[in-house]
Amino acid sequence: MKLLFLGTGTSQGVPMIGCTCPVCQSTDPRDQRLRSSVALFFRDKVWVIDTGPDFRLQALRYRLPTVDAILFTHAHKDHTAGLDDVRPYNYLQRKRIPLYADPLAADQLRREFGYAFGEANYPGVPLLDLWEIHPFSPFQLHGVEVFPLLLWHYKLSILGYRIGGLAYLTDVSQIPDETWPYLQGLEVLVLSALRREPHISHLHLDAALHIVARLRPKSAYFTHISHLMGLHEQVQAELPEGVFLAYDGLEITLSDPA
Repeated sequence: MKLLFLGTGTSQGVPMIGCTCPVCQSTDPRDQRLRSSVALFFRDKVWVIDTGPDFRLQALRYRLPTVDAILFTHAHKDHTAGLDDVRPYNYLQRKRIPLYADPLAADQLRREFGYAFGEANYPGVPLLDLWEIHPFSPFQLHGVEVFPLLLWHYKLSILGYRIGGLAYLTDVSQIPDETWPYLQGLEVLVLSALRREPHISHLHLDAALHIVARLRPKSAYFTHISHLMGLHEQVQAELPEGVFLAYDGLEITLSDPA
């Protein structure tokens, strides 16, 4: 299985509009971050986790050949706003695209993209099948078990995903007690780390490092990074062995899920 980071930035992306800080002015491409999303490639399938406002650019930049399923972590705009841009895949694949979201996110998707879910759809709207999923209730997708996990994004319950040896946990402020047992024995942990200073609704760098130390995955990658984290090269030099700042376009190869 291959994991491709389509975007690793926070809700405003990096560079941030109007900012002249060293990170936003950096010429290092690793400091230029679209909104957070990943694609998973295995067998002949491509899954996407979250379709933020940069999804069209991401699909073009990384030449996504297909989109066979979309998993949503939560309903915030920086994770859902690009959903309409899956329409070309409907035309290319000549089939509907299944979406998976918890009830809160599913309700919001139906409201914001009501034209795609109505009874009398206008020709050319996205062709989507929306499935509601719940934490700790695994489901089969293309013959692979997907295990949704409960996370907290301040007071909002959101989903992380365990797929084989991978856990993808973004926009996290707290991992509840009941989720920890499902994060053991990880090959790759992808975890959000917003900045160095504490934040009310996101893990900061030290908190994310504490979670990595507790779980001891083979490798860990931080995502959903703001310009306040600092320059990529400098922050990476401070991280312990096996822990990395992800960056847009980074590809990771890991074992295929059973």
